[in-house]
Amino acid sequence: MAEAADTPGMTPSPARRWLRRTGALLVGAPLLAGLLQLPAPSAAQATGREGVGETADKGSVAVSVDSLTPSAPAEGDTVTISGSVTNRGTKKVTDAHVNLRLGSALSTRSAVADTARHADELPAYDGRELDDAYSAEFAELSPGVAEHFTISVPVDKLNLDDEGVYPLGVTLSGRPSAQSWDQTLGVQRTFLPWQPDEPDTRTRTTVLWPLVSTVHMTAETGSNEEQTPIFLDDDLATEISPGGRLDQLLSLGKELDVTWVIDPDLLASVDAMAGGYRLRTGEDTTTPGSHQAVAKEWLARLQQAVAGKEVVALPFADPDLASLAHNGTNVTGSLSQLKAATDVAATTVQTVLHVTPSTDFAWPVQGAVDPSIVKVATSAGADKVIARSDSLKETDELSYTPSAARPIGGGTTAVVADYRLSTAFEGDLTRASASTLAVQQFLAQSLALGQQVNKQRSIVVAPQRMLTAAQARAMAEAVSALQGSTWSQAQGLVAAGAAKPDPKATRRVPSGSSYPSALRKRELPRAAFQEIAATQDKLDNFKVILTDQSRVVTPFGRAINREMSASWRGRPTEAVGYRASVRSYLATLTGQVRLIDKSDTKLSGRSATIPVTVQNNLVQGVDHLVLRLSSTNPTRLEIAGKDYDEQPIAVAGGHNASVKFTTSANTNGQTTVVAQLYTQDGQPYGAPVTFDVKVTEITATVMLVIGGGVLLLVLAGFRMYSQRKRAAAREAAEPDETDEAGEADGAAEDGAEAAAENSGEPENPAGSDGPPAEESGVRSGADEPEQPSDGTPDTATESADPSGTGERVDR
Repeated sequence: MAEAADTPGMTPSPARRWLRRTGALLVGAPLLAGLLQLPAPSAAQATGREGVGETADKGSVAVSVDSLTPSAPAEGDTVTISGSVTNRGTKKVTDAHVNLRLGSALSTRSAVADTARHADELPAYDGRELDDAYSAEFAELSPGVAEHFTISVPVDKLNLDDEGVYPLGVTLSGRPSAQSWDQTLGVQRTFLPWQPDEPDTRTRTTVLWPLVSTVHMTAETGSNEEQTPIFLDDDLATEISPGGRLDQLLSLGKELDVTWVIDPDLLASVDAMAGGYRLRTGEDTTTPGSHQAVAKEWLARLQQAVAGKEVVALPFADPDLASLAHNGTNVTGSLSQLKAATDVAATTVQTVLHVTPSTDFAWPVQGAVDPSIVKVATSAGADKVIARSDSLKETDELSYTPSAARPIGGGTTAVVADYRLSTAFEGDLTRASASTLAVQQFLAQSLALGQQVNKQRSIVVAPQRMLTAAQARAMAEAVSALQGSTWSQAQGLVAAGAAKPDPKATRRVPSGSSYPSALRKRELPRAAFQEIAATQDKLDNFKVILTDQSRVVTPFGRAINREMSASWRGRPTEAVGYRASVRSYLATLTGQVRLIDKSDTKLSGRSATIPVTVQNNLVQGVDHLVLRLSSTNPTRLEIAGKDYDEQPIAVAGGHNASVKFTTSANTNGQTTVVAQLYTQDGQPYGAPVTFDVKVTEITATVMLVIGGGVLLLVLAGFRMYSQRKRAAAREAAEPDETDEAGEADGAAEDGAEAAAENSGEPENPAGSDGPPAEESGVRSGADEPEQPSDGTPDTATESADPSGTGERVDR
């Protein structure tokens, strides 16, 4: 690494370098007249950038300023600049040296922004070059090789005049191969804010420090008492683990005087992780999570960091207010979801962090607003909307940046964040040079803002919601320097929102047509809100039958909030998949309470009972259900004397319960019967069960046959009795005629048997050998077998297969 030129043993002294350059000039003087006769060189030749292609306007050597300390120097400080130079050409560069150029103080914020846009573009002859004592030299720069440098300059050697923002150029000059004169081959501009004395008024600056993540939790929970949560993946554990994005945000933020803006869903997710969690690994499989200790430690650190600090709670899961305003307000129930997300926000933060947050602020994506967004944002109780100055633009009449707060009507205050300060840390800041430029530009903009007018103002900085780790580090460095500066003082968001508004500041909310089309394309579509409403309707219908609603309502309610999250912007496929998973799981749960299918049933008689079984495979019991059995042909078959009958039903968790309905048949034939569950408010629950009942009216014929047979038996017995009585009388009168009387009795018996046979009576009378009476088609009600679907009124869960074909019912 090359140090300053006056460092012993590193590079030639300034005197020797002066002599060398003077000699080169004297040698080249005779050639001057000839050169004047030659055609003028091209622009590329004039800057020594021929053959460098697309980098022609940025020079053939890349200059990187990787650090500038202190960022905002004070009197007596020494400014140290470190970086590197890299030859991007194909030829080596000789006699290379890095010099510093200090330009005149920039008078406007737009000038600062313009300088930053052209930070590495040539030409670089803007400002005076500092003494060669504050430079670094390299004998040779080989193509593609980075050479590092460090230059330190005492502030009093910079000859800074009045306070202000000074552009500081770091240039690389040298001789490309085959050329004999020095050329500027690369430059990197940055800023040096200079405010040695405290001004009469210091800018009150509010910095929002957002703790927001994407959606991580599903609607699913375990069936155990603790309801172990199930996560989509383990990405949240990565974020809060040492070195992770959220871990660094926490570590950096706790050292700053900032307003914490927190999504309660993040807290709820980490808190759930700390109590034990599982990860979704397949459609029906999960695996235990292993980062409970990390979650507990991160929450403990966050509790310490926010103690005594200002905390603003966003609605749960950070709902996309613009999407809701543009695509969801016409979908019934969408605004209710925003209200529910707002209501649970404060409770979640208080429970997890033990601080009372402010819930008065709504924050649309990128602070872009229109009348519909403001209306939706304030519908859930917030009376302040965090907008941004590129949305709520000032008129040309105002030559300075006004205070953030300004009333916009209807009792609503717009807190307008400064656009340039809020967007200073966007983009890829993983390179040290990009991060350093962002820090210096932020400080330059803040100082330039403070010098616009000598009046007290409150300014808000609202960065992007999900800062990367690199962006957070750069922002923390800038905010730390700002809070240690002479021109700014920290202020909370609540105070900024309550500050006296500037009477000249714009208060007109832009129309809907002014909303950026790039943002509108990334919004949740109307179909998303329709799906959310359908899920909510199904949840409302389900919860009324539960004996412990909280086990279902809480996880599903929060999952529905997550379906509206602003974090789905730019991820439409993932958003669709998440909504589908919530619907699918809810359908799975509701399907655990259902009617067991029934096969066709036979009814042999004018009246009978038909059992219907309800199965509950949930862990908890269900109640407030009504089971209705309906006849599609009440003329043929009536249910409890009418076309349908209803009975209330309650089933314990993991059990079945059967309900019996009394039916009466009027005519023979087949009738379709429908069983349907309803909630007590009359809403159908689950799918109906349909089966056929076949009525076979055979009882009267059987009774007629039995009655006729009994009558014949009585007549035959009476005749036999009469005959035997006469025979006994004859035997008493005529003892000798016994044999003849016996023959007569035999003939009478034969006659009785013949008569019985002709009448249709069974051959075997009761008590004789032969087939049982059942085979004649007569069944005693007491001997009826139970239906296959019959059971006790409340039984353990059983097979849900339909009852057997040809089911018979009790009469």
